[in-house]
Amino acid sequence: MKTIKKIFYITLLGLFSIQTNAQVLDAPVKIVNRAWEKNESGDGHVTNRPAIAYAHLREADVFWATRIWRQLDLREKMNLPIYFPEYQVRDRISLTQVIWNAVVIENSIRAFNDENFTEPYTVAQIIAATSDSSSMTVPSQLDPSIDSVVTSTRSFESKDVKKYVIKEDWFFDRQRSVLDVRIIGMCPMIDMYTVNNETGEQEYKGMKQLFWIYFPEARAVFARNEVYNRQNDAERRSYDDLFHKRFFASYITKQENVFDRSIQDYEKGLNALIEAEKIKENIFTFEQDLWEY
Repeated sequence: MKTIKKIFYITLLGLFSIQTNAQVLDAPVKIVNRAWEKNESGDGHVTNRPAIAYAHLREADVFWATRIWRQLDLREKMNLPIYFPEYQVRDRISLTQVIWNAVVIENSIRAFNDENFTEPYTVAQIIAATSDSSSMTVPSQLDPSIDSVVTSTRSFESKDVKKYVIKEDWFFDRQRSVLDVRIIGMCPMIDMYTVNNETGEQEYKGMKQLFWIYFPEARAVFARNEVYNRQNDAERRSYDDLFHKRFFASYITKQENVFDRSIQDYEKGLNALIEAEKIKENIFTFEQDLWEY
């Protein structure tokens, strides 16, 4: 009788073990984008990060400030992580695509027609402003003696944006004894071309500002989107991190002045770059002159 019971328990244990193993083998494996990704909830990843909190600032503590406009050229080597990828690669998209999705598709960021953020853009106005239409007069295929006008329309693509205008405030906070900067607004820019009716070739017309976004409003969206980190792929850096830590290259195009003019209005070429460096040096010198060594 004891032998029969032993055989029964062994058989039951074997069946339970087989069923358990089958359940483990049949269980789906969680797909992760990174080999070291173990957190199922995703907490701490770029998609769940809040924007970096600014230090508390009182108006009474700001005893010196200046407004700066600078141009960010995405073709510069340091800015390539902002421009690429042209199309989505895994969970990464370009900064322009992030802004376009938030403004046009999600409506989580407002777009404005002016840098003072007083004239809001509608989605229809943005699409119309970013669509490029060109007309060309060509001989008719049915009757070459009759000219016909051919109009082509090209919709907006994020890779068309090669430059950004950034408006920011530099100020000295006497409470913390630091020279600080806050970005106020950003504006994507695209190249404008026209078709020569005689040669049929495109001619460059200059840069066009698309729309302005209020940067503090966009920071929450930027914090949820990853940007490529060329030094360490294990550090998940967001676009908010990139701008907060100033990991971009740019040059000054205007400092607030009594004439409200940009550097290009009174200097050209190399002299304009020298003037931009002079403005940057003056800000640095102001901070150094506050201290005694």
